[in-house]
Amino acid sequence: MENRRLHGCLGAVVGLALALLAAMLLGRVWNACDTGVNSAANSSFLLVLFIPGLWAVLLLGWLAAGAVLGRRPAVHALALVVVLVVVVWCALSLFWGGTTYDCPSGVPRWWPDVLPAPGF
Repeated sequence: MENRRLHGCLGAVVGLALALLAAMLLGRVWNACDTGVNSAANSSFLLVLFIPGLWAVLLLGWLAAGAVLGRRPAVHALALVVVLVVVVWCALSLFWGGTTYDCPSGVPRWWPDVLPAPGF
């Protein structure tokens, strides 16, 4: 029982950390590409809707992977990484800014070329 509680707390911490990192990345992209209404509206959306929503989805993904693959540690760890990365990538893809005057390709200038920009 103690192991499950520790696993749930770890999932909450990892999910919150990933949600915060995704929100910071999305905010930087919106700021660099001048996307959205204004900075106050963009940051309000990120703080009030995006972070809690993504945190809930990441925590549910963590718990679902733990429930399905709880007895196999190596497969469980790999599945957790895949599920969390896919969920964060999809969340970024949904809200990534399109083409603007500052970012004609839809990607900020500071984005590394070796990483593909989120998108479907």
